Amino acid sequence: MKKIVILGAGTGGTIMANKLRKVLERDEWSITVVDKDPNHYYQPGFLFIPFGIYSKHDVVKPKASFIPAGVKFIVNDIDRVEPDKNTVYLTNGQILEYDFLIVATGTHINPAETPGLLGREWRKSIFDFYTHEGAVALSTFLKTWEGGDMVINIAELPFKCPVAPLEFAFLADEFFVKKGIRDKVNIYYTTPLSGAFTKPKSSKMLGELLKEKNIQIIPDFYLERVDDENKKIISYDGREVKFDLLTIIPVNMGADWVARSGMGDDMNYIATDKYTLRSEKWENVFVLGDASNIPTSKAGSVVHFASDVLFENLMAAIEGRPLIAKFDGHSNCYIETGFGKGSLIDFNYETEPLPGTYPLPGIGPFGLLKNTRINHYGKVMFRWIYWHLLLKGKELPLESQMTMAGKEL
Repeated sequence: MKKIVILGAGTGGTIMANKLRKVLERDEWSITVVDKDPNHYYQPGFLFIPFGIYSKHDVVKPKASFIPAGVKFIVNDIDRVEPDKNTVYLTNGQILEYDFLIVATGTHINPAETPGLLGREWRKSIFDFYTHEGAVALSTFLKTWEGGDMVINIAELPFKCPVAPLEFAFLADEFFVKKGIRDKVNIYYTTPLSGAFTKPKSSKMLGELLKEKNIQIIPDFYLERVDDENKKIISYDGREVKFDLLTIIPVNMGADWVARSGMGDDMNYIATDKYTLRSEKWENVFVLGDASNIPTSKAGSVVHFASDVLFENLMAAIEGRPLIAKFDGHSNCYIETGFGKGSLIDFNYETEPLPGTYPLPGIGPFGLLKNTRINHYGKVMFRWIYWHLLLKGKELPLESQMTMAGKEL
């Protein structure tokens, strides 16, 4: 019997397990999924926990509930992979051999990479919202905070869900307005980017929205260290920003086992062909989502669109055919802007976010680079789509390739 091993039971690994089990004969192919955590987190929901929009229970379900029948699910940590021997070693001593390997172990925050970040103020006046624990702790803090200087900081690029820090800023503005203390809160948005976002049109639109909400952007801020004793962050060029509350997006890195296996770069991301999604070094290894080094957003939509391409190419590899499916870097992100409104961006490797309508030209119903209520509802509805359709590998009425239909140049 031939074997497929999938490392990671997050969005990408779960989608691939469902897609592959539907088409591969059970008496010919075994599929095994490995993940160290039995809980599946709806990570876009972390953003809403600090503001009481979601509870901590709204974003958690058992991973086993989404692994299809006929797929073996192992809850254990990965020690290392020896790709030249087609072998995975788990920390409990178990050894898994494979014919094809799918790496979908994602990326995670690594606050230890920034000097001073994990000091005495961690989870006291310094919080992340990129983990379940961090978002819940910040929610508790905000219930009694009476105001001061709130600093939102992006430590380093790349990081998971590039629009989430902006969304946090917009939702914080709404939260403090409704709490009646907005005049007592100064919000600063510090970023290593030269503007609010990566591309000119979207950066202009989102930058104007920050200004409209009286959120001060501090661009080109490359975080060197945190001085928790004096409550300030310090950039490599010596600039200092004081805080009473620091909400930080720490350095993101790939899984630790990647380093132990010698398969990644200095940030533990695996060199991956950006079109075929196959490892640049090992022909029977495919990489999906945040675990790769492909030059697009580390976002859930990328995993969704890329999974279609990876599935086609893996099936081609299994059947000995050329890998002809090409991923174009398609990413699609709803952006919560506060007060029941949202925006939407749609882009790929070659095309920046442009204004227009999505997914239907002239009809929408969603507006690209527009601040509308229907965009907010799109974000809200996605949680149901995620749990009930996306994870189960069901077809959605969206093309994995980006289209220019409806976009305005």
